[in-house]
Amino acid sequence: MLDPEESALLGDARLGAAIAQFNAGDWYGCHDGFEELWHETAGPTRPVLQGLLQIAVGQLHLERGNRRGATILTGEGLGRLRDCPQDALGLDLAAVCRSAGLWLQALQGPEQNPDLEPPRLLPARAASQPSVD
Repeated sequence: MLDPEESALLGDARLGAAIAQFNAGDWYGCHDGFEELWHETAGPTRPVLQGLLQIAVGQLHLERGNRRGATILTGEGLGRLRDCPQDALGLDLAAVCRSAGLWLQALQGPEQNPDLEPPRLLPARAASQPSVD
């Protein structure tokens, strides 16, 4: 059973917009969307929203050439999401954490321009569906 606050968030068009912006690589825009919802949230979904916005800001820092900021924010976002339910907000948090974890490893390494896909937010149900090869 979903927490009432999470149920309300799932029905909030701003969440869908922030997710779409995240997946489009509009890091600044999705940060604003997630942050607005985060300020209105006090329950168990609060760290989920904060973790997602921190990962987005990490990508924004990376775009702007701030590797140190990207490393710090990506690590903080991963830390927030680590203990959250892996299907919170109907998202596959394990997948975004794997992707952000690869970014964090790359940022901590010597390579200046890692050739990695940016993190994406996938529906939780996609994680349980078999892949088609």
